[in-house]
Amino acid sequence: MEPRQRLLAAAEAVFAEKGFDAASIREISTEAEVNLASIKYYFGDKEGLYIEAVKYAHTCTSAEGPLPEFPVGLKPVDKLKLFIREMVSRMHGPARPSSMKLMMREMAHPGKAAHVVVQEFIQPMAFRLRSILRELLPDYPESESLMIGFSIIGQVLYYRQNRPISELIFDKPQVDALSEAMVADHIVRFSLAALGHAEPIGSMP
Repeated sequence: MEPRQRLLAAAEAVFAEKGFDAASIREISTEAEVNLASIKYYFGDKEGLYIEAVKYAHTCTSAEGPLPEFPVGLKPVDKLKLFIREMVSRMHGPARPSSMKLMMREMAHPGKAAHVVVQEFIQPMAFRLRSILRELLPDYPESESLMIGFSIIGQVLYYRQNRPISELIFDKPQVDALSEAMVADHIVRFSLAALGHAEPIGSMP
């Protein structure tokens, strides 16, 4: 592993455990087995390292890259289906515990790193979903559309953020059996049924 990558891995673990203020760049450099000057060389300062460590953690909890473009003429309901499946695909599967811990710590008390992650990664997805919902529900008030978007993303995030607790409640094999396709299909059906674009869940086979 290259020095920069080792620094990011070490920083993720230390920042996740201690937070920004209590973490020591000396401890991080020691953990990464590089000299202290490497932090300045690669990241500028402690804050720069922290921001990159949070971005590094985010890439573990959610695959990155631009969202795929929709085919021309695709109906809004089909856009929503594709969007949900893409989000589930990006967030499905186990993540490093330190990645989840650092992301939860930063998002609970957003700082500069959270703003960078939101602007670079999260906001484009949120705006894409908002655009889809505006097409699908053109007469809905903006506040209702916003809450619907939160509900859809909340379903996706549950399977990412709450996986360890779900495994404690229902046993790991049961949770592991919920494949990416199963989760995506459920969220699609549940959301479309709630929006009146599918039969109620109880009436489906």
